[in-house]
Amino acid sequence: MSAPQVAVLMGSDSDLPVMEKAIETLKELGIKPQVKILSAHRVPDKVAEFAKNARKSGCEAVIAGAGLAAHLAGAVAANTTLPVIGVPLKSGALAGADALYATVQMPSGIPVATVAIDGARNAAILAAQILSIKYPDIAQKLDDMRARMRQELEKKSSEVEQRYK
Repeated sequence: MSAPQVAVLMGSDSDLPVMEKAIETLKELGIKPQVKILSAHRVPDKVAEFAKNARKSGCEAVIAGAGLAAHLAGAVAANTTLPVIGVPLKSGALAGADALYATVQMPSGIPVATVAIDGARNAAILAAQILSIKYPDIAQKLDDMRARMRQELEKKSSEVEQRYK
């Protein structure tokens, strides 16, 4: 069986530096990222076509990052019943607050799970948690990731304690 797939969408190539964190995290967890640039405003027909066919193509969840008006996640969610996770991106005069509001304020019946501004890594972890219901190996990798995080924090804490004794 091939690796489960999560689509990582972004509205522009300028979003890639943030969205790469999602791509790298998915790979780390054994999930195949399907990466695309799709704009809800410039190519709305392609966004709708992608979303309508995502499940048939093997996609199991979608991460969509966009800044400013940030309609990408909502446009995808309107056209699929797959889980959609929105990543509001920091940009413009409001430093991502506008993108956060546009992503989180979806109408009833068309949900978009929303992470923090520039929270692409958390979006990937949330997608993995959703997939871990079906894939025990992903659940184990998430457990291992948490254990490493704890160990790293304990090490840093010990170093700080020693420095200020």
